[in-house]
Amino acid sequence: MIRRDQCRAARGFLHWSQRDLANAANVSLSTIRDFESGKHEPIQNNLFAIRTAFENAGLAFTNGDSPGVRRLHGADDDTPTPDSAQ
Repeated sequence: MIRRDQCRAARGFLHWSQRDLANAANVSLSTIRDFESGKHEPIQNNLFAIRTAFENAGLAFTNGDSPGVRRLHGADDDTPTPDSAQ
């Protein structure tokens, strides 16, 4: 679905803090912290919400032999953080 290193990379693309991602995915900040640190794997619903938040911001994930993250064509480089998008 999404790996913790992909999650950190995707936040980097968007210049999002862990709190920004938690807000965009509607999950707790501790869910993001624990996932990225390797402490816990989120439940499937939360993983789906995290991935969806990134996809809604214009990112796509690659899997297989070389997992990664990339910006979709036409995605804005100045994607607002979830807090500033109101």
